[in-house]
Amino acid sequence: MDSTTKWVLDPAHTTIEFAVKHMMFTTVRGRFKHFSGTVRVDERNPDKSAVDVDIEASSIDTGVSDRDVHLRSADFLDADNQPRITFRSTRIDGAHKNEGDRFKITGELAIRGESMPVTLEATFEGIGKDPWGKHRAGFTARTEIDRREWGLRWNQALETGGVLVGHSVRIEIEAQAIQQEAEEQMAASGTSTVGRGQVKRVA
Repeated sequence: MDSTTKWVLDPAHTTIEFAVKHMMFTTVRGRFKHFSGTVRVDERNPDKSAVDVDIEASSIDTGVSDRDVHLRSADFLDADNQPRITFRSTRIDGAHKNEGDRFKITGELAIRGESMPVTLEATFEGIGKDPWGKHRAGFTARTEIDRREWGLRWNQALETGGVLVGHSVRIEIEAQAIQQEAEEQMAASGTSTVGRGQVKRVA
């Protein structure tokens, strides 16, 4: 019997946020508003579980329109030519079954078409059933990257020393995922038991 379950990120209860220093002493925070992701959990071999996330680069939001336009430009994310930021896990270390379990997710983070390995420090926050009978699970994950490694090198020197935009970017994720039932997984893969190979779709 297949021991793998599929979970889909719930955008309404998931945040992908970042923080970076401005002028070396003030922290600017932002988030990405549009993304999708799946988590495949192997109950028998947790280290073989996998995480895949796709983010729309143009959905970056720091709360300041002019700044967001600049961040979408070729100086930073180049969202017109590189519309997607992706993360594909390659390894998961540590238990993630009980609430409070800590584990590491290593994978390839692609920004502006450049892919580099990163490791996220993650914590399993728990699991439960919602009022509609769906199983939901939560986890948090954090990491810190040097944006220059992905080609995000724009900056301006300050007269007092230092630079306008910090090189280090903290990434923080609060995620909630919904377990997909067998029928939902079959529909997602383009197969169904409804009719002869036809998928019954609900608007």
